[in-house]
Amino acid sequence: MFYQDFNLKETLLVHYSEIFEEDLIDEIVNVGYFNKIESGKLLVDIGDYLTHIPLIIKGVVKIIRQEKEGDELTLYYLEPGDTCAISFANCINKKKSIFRGIAETDIEAIFIPVEMVDEWLVKYKSWRHFIIDSYHFRLLEMVESIDSLAFMKMKTRIWKYLTNRVKMSKDIDLEVTHQDIATDLNSSRVVVTRIIKILHDEGKIFSTRNKVKVLEFLE
Repeated sequence: MFYQDFNLKETLLVHYSEIFEEDLIDEIVNVGYFNKIESGKLLVDIGDYLTHIPLIIKGVVKIIRQEKEGDELTLYYLEPGDTCAISFANCINKKKSIFRGIAETDIEAIFIPVEMVDEWLVKYKSWRHFIIDSYHFRLLEMVESIDSLAFMKMKTRIWKYLTNRVKMSKDIDLEVTHQDIATDLNSSRVVVTRIIKILHDEGKIFSTRNKVKVLEFLE
């Protein structure tokens, strides 16, 4: 469902006036549309051709990479003010998506036609900086994910994962299953359950069925 009567310019000015010049905001208003997507719904799947790029206004999107065998790994999350850097490369090169984007929470976003991405790179300095910054931040997050896989013990990875979820949701009470954690960290539910119990016993978290309260945070 599209919300064509939504005041795009007002929303863009609230969230992006310090990033984009007003001429660019006016162009986004002319070609973009506002939409709401429920938690758990797909924004884009692996193998899809992207038609629009989201500018996140509210909520969190999870970006996932999938191995040929079907194992999944969460690369990073998109929050308000973000967009997906990987999608820019797919759009410019007209390639199929190499990732899956899922609404982690209910989200609101403004969607821009992909054909504008390349044109605005030449036309607007602020758009170029926005894309470069997006690549930079996403690269840092993926490097952090690689470091986590390579160097962190699973207990530390799970504790860090829960800490990051709290920072995103701004709520120490998380509704998350052991299977959710296992899927995001490319582990097994049995391993996650064992480590959740250890963290619970150490007083770092308080765990009940499908819920975790984070009591101590890993910096």
